[in-house]
Amino acid sequence: MPSPSHALRGPLLALLAFMLFSAHDAVVKSLGGSYAAFQIVFFSVLLGLPLAMLMLMRDRTDGTLRPRYPGWTALRTGASVVTGVSVFYAFSVLPLTQVYAILFAAPLLITVLAVPVLGERVGLHRGGAVVLGLVGVLIVLRPGGGEGLSLGHVAALAGAAGSALSSIIVRRIGAEERSVVLLLYPMMANLVVMALALPFVYRPMPLADFAAVGMIAALAFIASLCVIAAYKASEAVLIAPMQYSQILWAAVLGWLFFDEWPDGATVLGAGVVILSGLYILFREGRANVSTNRPVLQTRLRPETGTVPRASTLAQIGAAEGAGDEGSGPPPR
Repeated sequence: MPSPSHALRGPLLALLAFMLFSAHDAVVKSLGGSYAAFQIVFFSVLLGLPLAMLMLMRDRTDGTLRPRYPGWTALRTGASVVTGVSVFYAFSVLPLTQVYAILFAAPLLITVLAVPVLGERVGLHRGGAVVLGLVGVLIVLRPGGGEGLSLGHVAALAGAAGSALSSIIVRRIGAEERSVVLLLYPMMANLVVMALALPFVYRPMPLADFAAVGMIAALAFIASLCVIAAYKASEAVLIAPMQYSQILWAAVLGWLFFDEWPDGATVLGAGVVILSGLYILFREGRANVSTNRPVLQTRLRPETGTVPRASTLAQIGAAEGAGDEGSGPPPR
């Protein structure tokens, strides 16, 4: 029987990872007031590529860069590009807590997409949780009330949808597609697309701001490694819920650095979305409920294509002999 300290290792690593991800998002927000999302994404990918290449050098599997599933790979790549620029823009213009509350809808959308993509059967319990969670998103958005929907809200919704689509595609093809394809295509596509947009939005960056972009790349990469370590140390059912700790960090960072404080509607809506997501996670963890466990086996962080996906890094490590993750198949 594992000691209490060993049992806590996975959740604590996950909490550290999502704290780092929250710091990453706060830096994105700080730069978003001065630079377009296209420019921030471009330079964060550019500075993150050397870290990705170091990981690729560890991939011992034979093969080429030609995807085995070109259609699914193209769709996932496009979804990652949309997610990246959408999420970065949303963090730039909306309060951190509000963005997280909307992005937390991704597990709900993954549950829905698992039906046509994975052939998953979703019963009354998980279906009801999805509906309740979407009501929570509407509470956050408050359509017809207050200032109404803004482009930032639309971007956050696009980020949640793109992240869910990307994640479910990886769940479908990830076991057979090469890690290098899963890692490289979204990053290179982001680099090319953002480079095409860059001449129209570019603003010169002083050294301090350029260093902040480097911090974005470094924080995301280190956080991804912490997520991998967390899933190796503990079961997915203990790790996945830790993602929701980001809402607490968002409240603290928003208050400290951006003079933000979540209003009642955001708190209520986020609470509904989080409870719905947790119910789905724990429901999938029960025997004979889910065939694919699409949410539980997904590392629930928006796949922006700006850094390597955590599960892809884990696959590369496994190919080098790192061993299996947790007690089941690797979360995608």
